[in-house]
Amino acid sequence: MEHPFTWHALLPHEWQSVLQMHTFFALIGALFVLLFAWRARGALARAQDPVVPAAELGARNIAELLVAMVVSQSDAIIGRQGRKFVPYFGTFFLFILFGNLVGLLPGFSPPTSNLNTTVALALISFVGYNVIGIKEMGVGYLKHFVGPMTGLPAQSFFGKLALVPLLLLSVAFFFVLEFASHLFRPVSLALRLFGNMMGDHIVIEVFMDLTKLVVPVIFYTLGTLVSVIQAAVFMLLSMIYVSVAISHGHDEEHGHEQQHHH
Repeated sequence: MEHPFTWHALLPHEWQSVLQMHTFFALIGALFVLLFAWRARGALARAQDPVVPAAELGARNIAELLVAMVVSQSDAIIGRQGRKFVPYFGTFFLFILFGNLVGLLPGFSPPTSNLNTTVALALISFVGYNVIGIKEMGVGYLKHFVGPMTGLPAQSFFGKLALVPLLLLSVAFFFVLEFASHLFRPVSLALRLFGNMMGDHIVIEVFMDLTKLVVPVIFYTLGTLVSVIQAAVFMLLSMIYVSVAISHGHDEEHGHEQQHHH
């Protein structure tokens, strides 16, 4: 199969070696996000009553719909305390969505079909939820890595001494288990997004080579659906990771509040 033309090929050769194709189209996807946000913000600023939805379909309506979707998912997974992280989740969703949709345009390639892009996004998500966990819980965030056994239940000194090896074994076991689990998360995020978008892009290229009528339209429709779903899945998994990272802290705060009320 002949490699399709992309606008990246029009760049001077010395530029192509510095600005790789996935980086070039990632920048274009980010530019589309900024233009979309600018249009939506302008429409909102011109509205007589920003609370009243616009009558015509435009960037403002779409932006409000997307923001409401991100907020509702964050509330369902994290709770209202997660609303301060909505810009973080929304940035993931919009960048990945526009990056995916860019690949459906003639001469464009989705940056998310390149493993470098998806690994970078996954590492940002990985660092992000760990930073949020540490910021929200402090040293208590380390409890995620040591398992449920964090103390010695025995009352006597000799009883506690006898349980020390069991405590150390439990902490070591859960630390290895949790450490491996956390390391697997960015791998899973990166490979899932990369595999789906690369497969979708290849399928569209194959059917475009076979026929130019009717059939490609079906796969462009499916490609649009895949683009939205994959952006949503990445965002939802990032929400779940943040929810798990701060869950113990909020559970303890909720418990203290209940004790205070009693």
